[in-house]
Amino acid sequence: MLMDSIVNDPRWMRMITRDAGADGSFVYSVRSTGVYCRPSCAARTPSPRNVAFHDDPAAAEAAGFRPCKRCRPNEAPRAERHAALVEAACRRIESAEEPLSLGELADGAGLSPYHFHRLFKAVTGLTPKGYADAHRARRVREALGKGTQVTEAIYEAGYGSSGRFYAAADNALGMLPADYRRGGRAATIRYGIGQSSLGRVLAAASERGICAIMMGDDDAELVADLGRRFANARAIEADSGFQATIDAVVALVEEPARGLGLPLDIRGTAFQRRVWQALQAIPAGETRSYAELARAIGEPRAARAVAGACAANKLAVVVPCHRVVHGDGSLSGYRWGAERKRALLRKEGRG
Repeated sequence: MLMDSIVNDPRWMRMITRDAGADGSFVYSVRSTGVYCRPSCAARTPSPRNVAFHDDPAAAEAAGFRPCKRCRPNEAPRAERHAALVEAACRRIESAEEPLSLGELADGAGLSPYHFHRLFKAVTGLTPKGYADAHRARRVREALGKGTQVTEAIYEAGYGSSGRFYAAADNALGMLPADYRRGGRAATIRYGIGQSSLGRVLAAASERGICAIMMGDDDAELVADLGRRFANARAIEADSGFQATIDAVVALVEEPARGLGLPLDIRGTAFQRRVWQALQAIPAGETRSYAELARAIGEPRAARAVAGACAANKLAVVVPCHRVVHGDGSLSGYRWGAERKRALLRKEGRG
């Protein structure tokens, strides 16, 4: 009877499938070994006659069991520990007056440079140097946005010379620093609108690549939205030569898993770009919660900020914020409407 009660307990199935999603919701103990484990432990599956379930590590230890040395159920999950290490490294990068070397960052995390570099990139989607470059670029954008002189903004952000910054200015700002300081007034954006099964689709491109993909029902509202999102640029309706770009974007909406083989102009803060990179890493047909996305970029307490970055996304489907859902799996908000979000997930084979 006792064995039947264990096997029929829903936690048994989560345990034998090593469901990492169950970690933190319960632990199980093994009478024959005297240890307790988290559900995802890779140890050999024990006989149900030796298993007992406990609400948390404290309950298991009160029953006389010791923590497994393999899965460390009395510590935070490995993903959270890694995220915390990377988060601390990000704060060090942001607060440092001078750029930190890979060795210095690795020493601070207690890892070898090789393992730290690999872990940092796995969590944030960027290398430590890439993150530092993005952070410095954000500081320049903020200073230029406040009207600071270009040279002063460059040196205040930590660039050793103006030459170094100008070499990276196109990637950091999407335009020359002086143009950015003037609000991007020199930028020109071409746009066109096509028809999809989900309604009207606006595609816009700068000289660097596709900078906006938006969906809606009214052409005038789509153009107005483009103007709001690129307030200081000059938006002009493209000629017939832009039709191939519109067709490619509409085809992407119809088949989101296919990808878009066109250059992109993704503009955003360092944080937004990290979120958008994490979104692009979600396979078609899968979803993540805001909390999972926050952990994936090494910011486990930033779920609300992650939601804000999703809302700021200008590239529908290419940056797939439709793959983000609530923690319970239900649909969350979507800039272009919940029905379109549901339809995009159906097109990817989910729902």
